[in-house]
Amino acid sequence: MIPYAQRSREELQEELNRVQDALEQAKKRNLKLDMSRGKPGKEQLALSMDMLTDLVTVEDCFDGAADARNYGMLNGLPSARAFFADLLDIRPEQVFVGGNASLQLMYDLIAKAYTHGLKHSPVPWSKRGTVRFLCPAPGYDRHFRISQSFGMEMIPVAMTETGPDMDAVEQWVKDPSVLGMWCCPKYSNPDGIVYSEETICRIAALRPAAPDFTILWDNAYCVHELEGEYVPFPEILSLAAHAGNPDMVFEFASTSKITFPGAGISCMASSPQNIDYLTKLIGVQIISFDKLNQLRHVRFLKDKAHTLKLMKRHAAILKPHFDAVLDALKREIAPLEIATWTQPKGGYFISLYAMHGTAKRTLALAKEAGVTMTEAGATYPYGQDPFDSNIRIAPSVPPLDELRQAVEILCLCLRYTALEQLLKNPV
Repeated sequence: MIPYAQRSREELQEELNRVQDALEQAKKRNLKLDMSRGKPGKEQLALSMDMLTDLVTVEDCFDGAADARNYGMLNGLPSARAFFADLLDIRPEQVFVGGNASLQLMYDLIAKAYTHGLKHSPVPWSKRGTVRFLCPAPGYDRHFRISQSFGMEMIPVAMTETGPDMDAVEQWVKDPSVLGMWCCPKYSNPDGIVYSEETICRIAALRPAAPDFTILWDNAYCVHELEGEYVPFPEILSLAAHAGNPDMVFEFASTSKITFPGAGISCMASSPQNIDYLTKLIGVQIISFDKLNQLRHVRFLKDKAHTLKLMKRHAAILKPHFDAVLDALKREIAPLEIATWTQPKGGYFISLYAMHGTAKRTLALAKEAGVTMTEAGATYPYGQDPFDSNIRIAPSVPPLDELRQAVEILCLCLRYTALEQLLKNPV
């Protein structure tokens, strides 16, 4: 195929007519295909069904001397704290185990910062005037929604192949109104970037002007390789402590994409002092989280080594889904030179960059043809992609036959909007 930019105006118009006809035919299929969120598909959920029968007798409900059926142990069962400590290469006393959503713990941390302040806050954040937060972009839309819901001023920081632009970060933290930064450090959402060791060490060694500057380290994909063996990852809490910032980082993880997203367990990890401080504040709103669920997760997942075996089974299901998308893009789009995309080694997304000014139009056309995807702009603060280019592809949920149809339609829409753009603005 000849790249679109090298074709004559007449050739572009002829191609647009062909693509338009193909899209009209696709609409007649009356498809309803959803690729809007990155969540496990039915085959993956089936891998953890045995967990539901792990607690049967009274004796099963005890974690040592602790009865998981009763009140108490707000910071989590000892075995659950030990499990997450093993998963993240930290110590149990650094772990607070919550309910099914790490996002809830992130929200709670920010809410407590606003109402009470964090351990080193001179006053609660609600009394600080302007609060600014660094947002590596493209990034996770739900991080940005939390910031926006509290009225923070979100500052986009460009993502590079090794993580956030650290030169920019190091400049911004000199501003005392900059109180934190979101990070998704391994297989980032949506680009699948793995922060380099140098980037992580620079983050750990930051010298912010604000005494309560906080890194929210969302390690959502810590064991989520798509192929090959588990990739070890630098442990930031000890690096930050070694650099003189023992209380600067809060790390988050969950079993949402390991067992059941709607019924998993999550954790918040930091210095023991931070965990003690937050536990007292959280203790006002809840007596304890679901410890039976914590216990059955520990019985089922056992430890990091056993969890990694389960993740291999997830990868065997997921990789064909990613391959189906990447193969179609390589076949249908690459020769036309109208888009680029990531080829992640882990995580849940493929990040595609369409021609500038075409992402919203592309996704609107896809929706008309029965394919729902994450809204254009969602991966940027305030939903504003400065180039209207990024499209987040979540291949995990649709069955393979439906996924192939969805990607076929996406490719048609990418071609259509590229042709429109070139006809309006010839190269």
